[in-house]
Amino acid sequence: MGYETIRLEYEEQLAILTIDRPKALNAFNAKALQEVELALRVVHHNAQLRALIVTGSGEKAFVAGADIAEMVEMTPTQAREFAGIGHRVFHMMETLSIPTIAAVNGFALGGGCELALCCDLIYASENAKLGLPEVTLGVIPGFGGTQRLTRLVGRVRAKELIFTGEMVDAAKAKEIGLVLEVLPADRLMEHCRSVAHKLLKRGPLAIAQAKRVIEFGADGDLRSANELERQGFSMLFGSEDQREGMRAFLEKRQPMFKGR
Repeated sequence: MGYETIRLEYEEQLAILTIDRPKALNAFNAKALQEVELALRVVHHNAQLRALIVTGSGEKAFVAGADIAEMVEMTPTQAREFAGIGHRVFHMMETLSIPTIAAVNGFALGGGCELALCCDLIYASENAKLGLPEVTLGVIPGFGGTQRLTRLVGRVRAKELIFTGEMVDAAKAKEIGLVLEVLPADRLMEHCRSVAHKLLKRGPLAIAQAKRVIEFGADGDLRSANELERQGFSMLFGSEDQREGMRAFLEKRQPMFKGR
């Protein structure tokens, strides 16, 4: 499939999605969001894939935000529809059954920060800058940033970042729990690939179930969340992967998971 604003590449069971609008610092326009949606559908339907890395073209930007030139004349109705596209696409990213890794290289602002927040794991280069600066434009985050950032870093810290609209550097982002690790720019993708390859060796059904249980359980009461975990745990005992994983452990060999 040909894309104009993104690249979707494969390294065996690993997919790499690159937002590719370097002249616009990879900012999201409607076309880019639509192509990300198409790419995620392709990834979702490819049963061979076991991990996805998301990044931006070049070292200056992951995604510098949404394309302001497209938004400046929007009516409330058009803005609602545009936000709806973003929410739909980012929900698809968040609910992929395979683990997703954001490799944040450079600016991750507005929609770019919101894209990173949809990923399971976030790693950043030393030159990364993250933030939700929408209030400086007279609006608020529209692709889920107010909600996902709050759940990740806490209500008060999220309010500070969103109310001020200020960017934080990679070191500060790690300090507040927004990113997991900070790497030199030339080692960022190497590190993300290394993490991805670890995940490729784990049971894919188990990772998918763990992701589902964490996401759905995090906002519930502990008793209900633990019941969700119990159900997920027991369901996996009907899989070939569970039998293979435990037999491999007893036989002191590496398991060969098949995702079934």
